[in-house]
Amino acid sequence: MKHHLRFLIGLFAVLLAAGVGAKPTIVEIGELYANEQQRQVALIITQVMEKFHYRKPQLNDRMSAEIFDRYLESLDANRSFFTATDIARFEEYRDELDDSLRTGKLEPAFSIFRQFRELVEQRITYAVALLEANEFDFEREEVYQFDRSDADWLPDMAALDDLWRQRIKNDMLSLRLSGKPEDEIIETLSKRYRGIARRISQMGPEDVFQAFVNAYTLTVEPHTSYMSPRLSENFDIGMRLSLQGIGAVLRNDSEYTEVQSTVPGGPAARSGEIKGGDRIVGVAQGRDGEMEDVVGWRLQDVVELIRGPKDSIVRLNILPKNQRVGGRTRELLLVRDEIKLEDKAAKSEIIETDNGVSLGVIEIPAFYRDFAAQAAGEKDFRSTTRDVRLLIDDLQAKHVDGIIIDLRRNGGGSLSEATELTGLFIEKGPVVQVRDSSGKVEVERDPDPEQVYAGPLAVLVDRNSASASEIFAGAIQDYNRGLILGEPTFGKGTVQTLVDLGRFLRGKKDIGRLRLTMAQFFRVQGGSTQHRGVRPDIVFPTAKGAAEHGERALKNALPWASIQPADHSLMGVTSVNTLRDASQRRIAKNPGFQFLVAEEEELLALERRKMISLRESVRRAEWDEREQARLDRRNRLRAFRGLPPLASLDQEDDEEVADNAERDEEGIKRIMLEESANVLADHILSERPRTALIN
Repeated sequence: MKHHLRFLIGLFAVLLAAGVGAKPTIVEIGELYANEQQRQVALIITQVMEKFHYRKPQLNDRMSAEIFDRYLESLDANRSFFTATDIARFEEYRDELDDSLRTGKLEPAFSIFRQFRELVEQRITYAVALLEANEFDFEREEVYQFDRSDADWLPDMAALDDLWRQRIKNDMLSLRLSGKPEDEIIETLSKRYRGIARRISQMGPEDVFQAFVNAYTLTVEPHTSYMSPRLSENFDIGMRLSLQGIGAVLRNDSEYTEVQSTVPGGPAARSGEIKGGDRIVGVAQGRDGEMEDVVGWRLQDVVELIRGPKDSIVRLNILPKNQRVGGRTRELLLVRDEIKLEDKAAKSEIIETDNGVSLGVIEIPAFYRDFAAQAAGEKDFRSTTRDVRLLIDDLQAKHVDGIIIDLRRNGGGSLSEATELTGLFIEKGPVVQVRDSSGKVEVERDPDPEQVYAGPLAVLVDRNSASASEIFAGAIQDYNRGLILGEPTFGKGTVQTLVDLGRFLRGKKDIGRLRLTMAQFFRVQGGSTQHRGVRPDIVFPTAKGAAEHGERALKNALPWASIQPADHSLMGVTSVNTLRDASQRRIAKNPGFQFLVAEEEELLALERRKMISLRESVRRAEWDEREQARLDRRNRLRAFRGLPPLASLDQEDDEEVADNAERDEEGIKRIMLEESANVLADHILSERPRTALIN
């Protein structure tokens, strides 16, 4: 199921404070038909896509077949409601959906959904009855295919019944392993299954239309999506509010709510306990509120539950990314807070290497700019470039030998800031090229001829460094201005804009908006950052999973492309072979990297796994073995850091998260940074005159 864009995704939510939207009500199945406005919106969207989207997609039978498959996937991602017989009945629509969108005759999509809703109700009725009968043999030798996203549709209802028997048994077994009593397990799962049916029954014509249109837009390209009027209103309210809440971006992944990323400076990021790929399976209010199971919930309902006023407490039950299905969950306490600009501001520190080199480190969580203050005429408005310039001045006053720019987990931000920040390290020249849907290329240039810092430089990136981060790192690499270290970056090299669809009507009316991909970034040397990302000069061994991350893992992502290079001058040629060899020798003996690589390998194995045993003794043994291996790895790392060993992984969990600052007692986040410092120190020492080395 990994990397599939699930039902209504692309419409993820930044967790904010105040709740928005009306309380959901049950929609009668007889109401699930398209209205005139939706037919009109379909016509407008197809015209906008064909005229303004970067890909200039053309609706035809080939695309219709892809939309058909994507729409069914969006409804039944794990193939547990439709049978092959149902799909065969829908096949008459496979080559008609292009005409449906182009003419506004939307009945095929609504007909499929009405059938889906009836099947969900039937399936949940069966599941609850089976659950309450509770006649499961947990020592029977059988396996359950929990990931059926690429499997064949099951042939008939009998096969579907058996699949659900296995699913219920697996859900019960997972809760048994976590120590829940039998009656509580049945109550929890009964609420979970009934909740699935209830939430599907609350979906109205607007939701169905949105899902169908997004099956079309996501077939074209993964960053293009339609927002209905209701969702647009929520989006506007969210953007007007100060960022309050836990500071996380969420998305649907099948029946789970998955953390896509955390907002720099927010409670989630500060806790250090939530990472991209983690799943939220429960939410509770306050220190003592009852934990609400949210598996199977709609995304917006989970968001509403997590939202709350500043300084209030929310508790989350987290299924970590490295646990996956049937794994060990943990509870996390967070204090909701306002996310201020200064919380995600750049900051610096100084590292002294073992060979006597002093290095400044500037961590940049995001490319920010206080546009409101700038528009108000404030001369001292905050921005990434302004803050980094001050940090550079301070570090140079302290006579550091070199500087590392840390862009790990930096998902991007302002293009102008990426351009201006690059200008601090070069004298002049182009920074990035932008090609629009008409083929016109514009070159963004360094606006300031002053080079603020001309000394040794390294840029540390990882798989989550995206967009503006890739523009900066790519430019530094193209100019040979510094060393790029770490992992291949995310590969997000496209530009989106919000199109108000009401502007295409004679009378202004809110009919929703289209998030449209309309341009692509290209580096100074002509290659795109799209898909491939920026490949470091020295790649760390943690990069194994990066090949299955980011744009490279998204269906229908724009491919890598190239255009003519922009005229630019190289600032120096650095041979990295010697530096790479020395780094590899150090890493091979570094317990920190051994820990990271082992964690990565286990995670990749879990993500590729599609089946799991339903025999309790086997599952307990697997669980214990995995937990012991993780504990052993942690304790080897703790010994390397001079820390006492943990008796169990629960020992750390017993310490309540105070939510005051990011916790990294074991220095996990510093492992890559420390090696980057060693690489830059090697480079600095190799460039010094021999007499300086002797003295």
